[in-house]
Amino acid sequence: MTDAQETAADLRTTTGGGPPDDVEKAPIPLLEPREGIPPVVADEDALARVVAAFAAGTGPVAVDAERASGYRYGQRAYLVQLRREGAGSALIDPVGCPDLSALGEALSSAEWILHAATQDLPCLREIGMVPTSLFDTELAGRLAGFPRVGLGAMVESVLGYALEKGHSAVDWSTRPLPEPWLRYAALDVELLVDLRDALEKELDRQGKLEWARQEFDAIAAAPPAPPRKDPWRRTSGMHKVRRRRQMAVVRELWESRDRIAQRRDVSPGKVLGDAAIVEAALALPANVHALQALPGYGQRMGRRQLEQWMAAVDRAKALPESALPQPGATPAGPPPPRSWADKDPAAAARLAAARTAVSALAEGLNLPQENLITPDTVRRLCWEPPQRLEPDTVAQALAGYGARPWQIEQVTPVLVTALAATA
Repeated sequence: MTDAQETAADLRTTTGGGPPDDVEKAPIPLLEPREGIPPVVADEDALARVVAAFAAGTGPVAVDAERASGYRYGQRAYLVQLRREGAGSALIDPVGCPDLSALGEALSSAEWILHAATQDLPCLREIGMVPTSLFDTELAGRLAGFPRVGLGAMVESVLGYALEKGHSAVDWSTRPLPEPWLRYAALDVELLVDLRDALEKELDRQGKLEWARQEFDAIAAAPPAPPRKDPWRRTSGMHKVRRRRQMAVVRELWESRDRIAQRRDVSPGKVLGDAAIVEAALALPANVHALQALPGYGQRMGRRQLEQWMAAVDRAKALPESALPQPGATPAGPPPPRSWADKDPAAAARLAAARTAVSALAEGLNLPQENLITPDTVRRLCWEPPQRLEPDTVAQALAGYGARPWQIEQVTPVLVTALAATA
């Protein structure tokens, strides 16, 4: 870290500090690439050179990925950015180089630095890049108590530099990628190593470094998420759909839309919006003319498109009762907390006391409640508490719900006290 960066880090605190508002602030310098914008790697020969360079580099490696969410089907990576001491920065096109497993293997012993790791790890895994150890700068910021944990805010707050803005939501599947976009992408990894080092010092100062390490290890060890069952049930506005025949319409339209979106490689929302799917399910239109009168199926939709959506509606309407979808299965675990007062007043009292205790503890530790312990874990504990409300039984229950050792150590005393007070 440069002297200027160390000075900036010292000036800023985990509560979003810096000079008081009545003190004139110096302009924040705009970050510039130290070696310029690297060329985009899009063929196997260039990739081999990058693999060799990064394998010979030292220290942790900064990693980022850009997707085309909202433009393309799925969440694949369309650009991968890396930076490592001794190797500089690299921009890799996964369209031209779809298999980056050799690069992943070359970096297998290095610590990977990512910002909001859980967002990028699925698309990196698809192209053969899986870390064995990592440091998540966003999560580190949360644990350290920073009020804003976006990358730009963190770089500015901790290191005193401003990142260029404006290209985070662009269509990264565009080819060739415009130079301003590449500049933006390269800067995303420019100071990740510096940010990691500063956050490690801050976490150590606060006595939270071991907490962070446990969180990072849990992310790195987590298996890929299983495919969602009945993903059509997650259609926005689904709560309005109550009848099984209407649910069948949602299912048919959702699955038709998904097949079209996958074939065309476009975001499903660009094919047909969720709101339009729900409108058709609620109305059960009798024909194309009635369908066209619904919101989302207006004048700009061609006759052929209307007919394909009407065919999906007709398929749902023709299903026998036995083939209609059943109401959604009750999720495993406790019911929604809003119903606890009626179903189990004692459990509702336990939950209120536990929430109050966890909130106060989180405030005292200067970190978000959901990072101290997940709300779902608290709900499960309060709905079915151990028969003996003692530290060892509560700790065992928390571990069974996936809480990390540091979380168990922190929350067990206050949860035992809260639950015992309502017994």
